[in-house]
Amino acid sequence: MSEPQDLNDATLRDRAVAAARGDAPFDLLIRGGQVADVAMQELRPADVGVVGPLIASVHAPGARADAARTIDATGLIVAPGLIDAHMHVESSMVTPAVYAQAVLPRGTTTVVWDPHEFGNVAGLSGVDWAVAEAARSPLRILPLAPSCVPSAPGYETAGADFGPAEIGLLLARPGIHGLAEVMDMAAVTSRAPRMRGIVQAGLASGKPVCGHARGLTGSSLQAYAAAGVTSDHELTSAEDLLEKLRAGLWVELRGSHPHLLPEIARALAALPACPPTLTLCTDDVFPDDLLESGGLDALLRRLVAEGFPALRALQAATFNAAQRLGRGDLGLVAPGRRADLALLRDLQGFAPAHVLRDGREPPLPVPASPRPDFGAPSLPRFTPADFETPATGPRARIAVIDRPRFTEWAEREVPVQGGRLALPPDLTRIAVIHRHGRAPAVPRVGFLGSWGEWRGAFATTVSHDSHNLTVFGHDPRDLAAAANALAEAGGGMAVARDGEVTALIPLPIAGLVSDAHLPEVAQAFRRVREALAAVVDWQPPYLVFKALVGATLACNAGPHQTDLGIADPQAGRLLTSPILEDGFP
Repeated sequence: MSEPQDLNDATLRDRAVAAARGDAPFDLLIRGGQVADVAMQELRPADVGVVGPLIASVHAPGARADAARTIDATGLIVAPGLIDAHMHVESSMVTPAVYAQAVLPRGTTTVVWDPHEFGNVAGLSGVDWAVAEAARSPLRILPLAPSCVPSAPGYETAGADFGPAEIGLLLARPGIHGLAEVMDMAAVTSRAPRMRGIVQAGLASGKPVCGHARGLTGSSLQAYAAAGVTSDHELTSAEDLLEKLRAGLWVELRGSHPHLLPEIARALAALPACPPTLTLCTDDVFPDDLLESGGLDALLRRLVAEGFPALRALQAATFNAAQRLGRGDLGLVAPGRRADLALLRDLQGFAPAHVLRDGREPPLPVPASPRPDFGAPSLPRFTPADFETPATGPRARIAVIDRPRFTEWAEREVPVQGGRLALPPDLTRIAVIHRHGRAPAVPRVGFLGSWGEWRGAFATTVSHDSHNLTVFGHDPRDLAAAANALAEAGGGMAVARDGEVTALIPLPIAGLVSDAHLPEVAQAFRRVREALAAVVDWQPPYLVFKALVGATLACNAGPHQTDLGIADPQAGRLLTSPILEDGFP
């Protein structure tokens, strides 16, 4: 929902001032708790008086009793509502309405949403839908303008193409709150005209310009920041975190890479204070994790468990994030601020007994909105032969995308039998099929190394960031079965083994999300994860489920498979065929 009342409305301020003086009662009095003052880094006993959406007074315990309504906060901690500084609703595979129902009761009252999944699939229609959903939500959702549609122009084909003109129009809208993560890092630092224009549009808007600086260090990081990008969430180590903080970036420390949190928590705890440019974010949360563990609250629990002081973590998740957004009305329990409050049971579990947005408990559940009709996959049916790679014998030399997540170029010699590559069991096929109707829907096949020995296949239309249909596996029969399951389902995720589909989660909205309730979506997704455990042996922290949906993220360093071939934009390389040489003994 939009803000219920202008916080600077004179009549509202008159009422709040009168209540603070004691000349009028509060609308709401929160009595008996301790206030988490994240600016002072202290807990102190205090009562909180609220008028409409505004905190009117934070005063001595028991000093006032006049209020239309009272909440007994004995034993509770009155904290600011949590602010998720960077996230994608689509990663949870549910609608914004369902997402709001999941995170609001856990204390998150504001999220900064980059809807670039919908933008890459459905273009402006997808972004328009995201903005409309944000406006009707009881969760404060602040949508951004997707900066990278597609993420690597010329190296992949998405469902739309946003250049500087489209970005400028989006940023002019009041419902758009900034420029979303600028992912084409090579284009930023080379001052390529298209990305230069996009970043300049963000700067001209006066709204935040958000970043994606994975692997950037030294002069490359300095150049990226000098271009005007002001944040990053793509951390690779504690040292990477510190370098980016020292470069003046707002760091959005994310919970979606938990293997990094122990060293990062130690590094942050060793600092004399919480950096004011440190914020927290979820980035991507799968539906089963959202249901079982929550969103930003789960990250807070993990950081505190790893030794990061609780009030510092809370500061990052509230006041710092509000400052980043230029939202002086959020982030503190103090008079004159907006009454977005989480009444927490403790600062270890961060479980709220009450959550208020704008001084009242938000209405839940959220009514469902009509299913949009955009972004349905446009796909034919496939045969095993579509996933074979023709070659002349008896041997061929092929390019290999080696290592999950942090990819490298490699080469292999493989035998050729019957005019096709005879793939060794330790190599995995990856096929990307354009699904948006802007190019032929034919499999573009490449090969992955260090991905284990696959005993089946996995297909997904959630495939960052162009979200074409991507299929992994060894046996072409399994790849065809998984791909056809999604062509029939209208998108989603599928697992196949021995030519048969063993698990499927349909995602009928743009091939990205379901309009079912979270428990139903989480259960279907859990079945997909369990079926995959019989297909591939995970090797954490890099060969994990999340590597599957990020394997086509061409803007990141190293080679990645796209619908155009093996793409490495930072090296300026695109191979339309993985065969480097064939027909030799």
